[in-house]
Amino acid sequence: MSADEKLDSLTKGYEGASTPAANYQNATRWGNLMFLSGKSSRRAVEGKLGSDIDLSEGRRIAREVALELLLVLREELGSLSCIGQFIELQGFINASEDFKGHAQVLDGASDLLVEILGPVGVHSRSVFGAVSLRGGQPVILRAVVGINS
Repeated sequence: MSADEKLDSLTKGYEGASTPAANYQNATRWGNLMFLSGKSSRRAVEGKLGSDIDLSEGRRIAREVALELLLVLREELGSLSCIGQFIELQGFINASEDFKGHAQVLDGASDLLVEILGPVGVHSRSVFGAVSLRGGQPVILRAVVGINS
């Protein structure tokens, strides 16, 4: 099964990537690099990891946001087969002061990228805890992706 088919099976009912909410674009291509803007869950989910949302749900949310990044990539490129390497993933986690599972939350996104893209989905990453995120979202992800010429 191709990466596009895998994505389709996980995004039934989606009408493509969400549109930007302000004066920016979902992605900017510079040469063979694609820089993806921060994305969040499509669901109206709010809260902090560690107080309102548990680790398991946080991983599910990160997985959903990774799907959104892949939808953006497919809209920009026409097919996920154009991805040469998923280079970097950055995760921002809206967390309570005592929460320590940031990396485990981001594992939900990392695991999904490898599930869909295979070895091309293996990436470097950084995760940051935040006092708050836009709209009260629990997880926001951004990425840099290498594109085949």
